[in-house]
Amino acid sequence: MSDQELLAIVLGHGAAKRSAMTLAGALLAQASGVHGLTRMTRDELRQARGIGDAQAARVQAAVELGRRTLAREPVERPRFASPADSADYLLPRFGAFPVERFGLMLLDTKHRLLRTHIHSVGALDASMAHPRDIFRVAVGGGASGVVLFHNHPSGDPEPSKEDIRLTLRLAQAGSVVGVPVVDHMILADTRYFSFRAEGLIGRHE
Repeated sequence: MSDQELLAIVLGHGAAKRSAMTLAGALLAQASGVHGLTRMTRDELRQARGIGDAQAARVQAAVELGRRTLAREPVERPRFASPADSADYLLPRFGAFPVERFGLMLLDTKHRLLRTHIHSVGALDASMAHPRDIFRVAVGGGASGVVLFHNHPSGDPEPSKEDIRLTLRLAQAGSVVGVPVVDHMILADTRYFSFRAEGLIGRHE
C-alpha cells in the first residue's frame, strides 16, 4: 500500500466533499512526505482542510505507535561502544520531534546504559544545559560517563556554533568532575552528527 493509502486508513473518513484519500494526499503534501508527520504538532495537523481533532489525534497515535515499534527494549542493557551504537538507540526514540529535547544517557564503566534522562524541552541554549545541573544528574545517577544528545526539528543534524560552544563547555566540566562526556549526538530524523566521530571531543574508550 502507498503512504497515501495507509494514511487514508488512519484518517478513517473524509469531510466536506473530500475523500479520505484526498485528505491524506493534502496532509502528506503539507508534511513534505510521510516522515514529516513525525514533526507535526496537533495544531499543524489541523491546518489541513478537513482534518479535525479526532483525525489529528489518530495520526499522532499512529506516529507514536510506529516510533515505539522501532524502540523495542533489549533484554540486556545496551552497550555503546561507538557513535553508531548511540545513534541506533537514540534516533528511533528522539530523532523526530517537533521541538528540541536535550538529554543525556548515563553510562557505567563499560559504557552500558544506566538510564536516559530528558533534561529540557525547547530551544537549546547554555542556560538550559548548565554544567552544574547536567552533572548533578550524572553524579546522582552513579554514571561513569555520559552521552549528551538533542534533536534538530529542522531535519539538519549539523551543529550550530552554539552547539559546539556548549558541547566543549560541558566536556570540560565533565573532565573536572570525573564524569567524561563520551559523545554528543545531534539527531535529525534518520541522520545524526557525532562530536566524537568528528574528533571535536576526546575519545574515551
